[in-house]
Amino acid sequence: MSLPDGRSAWLVARHELIRAVLADERVSSDRSHPGFPLVMPGFGAKLKGAFLVKDPPEHSIHRKMVTAEFTVKRVKTMRPRIQQIVNDQIDQMLAGERPTDLVQELSLPVPTQVICELLGVPYQDRMLFHGWTRQIVSTTATAEQRAAVMGELRHYVMRLVAAKADNPGDLLSRLVARYQQAGLFDRETPAGVALTLLIAGHETTANMIALGVVGLLENPGQLAALLSDPSLMHGAVEELVRYFPVVDYATSRVAADDIEVAGVLIRRGEGIIAPVGSANRDPRAFPDPDILDIHRNAHGHLSFGYGIHQCLGQNLARLELEIVYSTLFARIPGLRLAVPVDELPFKHDANVHGVHRLPVTW
Repeated sequence: MSLPDGRSAWLVARHELIRAVLADERVSSDRSHPGFPLVMPGFGAKLKGAFLVKDPPEHSIHRKMVTAEFTVKRVKTMRPRIQQIVNDQIDQMLAGERPTDLVQELSLPVPTQVICELLGVPYQDRMLFHGWTRQIVSTTATAEQRAAVMGELRHYVMRLVAAKADNPGDLLSRLVARYQQAGLFDRETPAGVALTLLIAGHETTANMIALGVVGLLENPGQLAALLSDPSLMHGAVEELVRYFPVVDYATSRVAADDIEVAGVLIRRGEGIIAPVGSANRDPRAFPDPDILDIHRNAHGHLSFGYGIHQCLGQNLARLELEIVYSTLFARIPGLRLAVPVDELPFKHDANVHGVHRLPVTW
């Protein structure tokens, strides 16, 4: 396939082959590698601590610093606070005018407030990094514009790092302490880790909340089954995440050595595009993949990636989605789209899929 910069890369499309590539130690996630197939030039290649775009051992060092913060056990302790945030946002929706924009009233505020409180980032600054993030993921932004915005966001987080005292109440303070104890501290490195979590922690989940609502409203039989049997919610979230993969290019790689994929030789230095959307719609892995089926066993989807770079925050994302969907449809059972689905402004201009606005009423 052709890349935006005119170079070529290999496209791997089947579920089993994408999973094999993502698990192969001979492929690299290093965005600074000259052969890396950059779909979003200017995004974090030189950012210290940004473990998403690094290889071991550097990747392992930085990821280990925050792994304990996102275990199933740790994330479960966040449930009451997430539930309160969701309740408060729905209260605000119900008290406001109809129709309303679900993106601004629910799907964006919930994960933003959750990640801000977790990291120790002032929630009142949310409009700043919302704007920065929109520019970073925009397909119309130039590499220079994206790099400039990344620089602004990095300096913002570095200022937060510098201001952190001995405060075990938030993740950023604990992160600073861990780097200090390991003798690896400089302001830029924990800032890079935090920046990665900040962007990934609200942008992807916000889009998934909105798309999941669209999917359920457009499949009333599935929604009715879910409302009649709440025990289906866990599986429903997995199916919705399979059906709507919001990020396709985080799984791009470059061959660090010669490898063979399905009998095809990919030489060292050649880029590989391995889109999870293709894997999730592979009929060999998921029969009738274009049908939303909350009864399906969708746990093999690759929306959270695979291998050592599998999404660190997936347990938190799942919990947020379960709480939002179950609470929203229980409290507003008459919820419906305020415009036909064909009129929704889908994000064709961004590398994170979603909708710019989601007009709903009830």
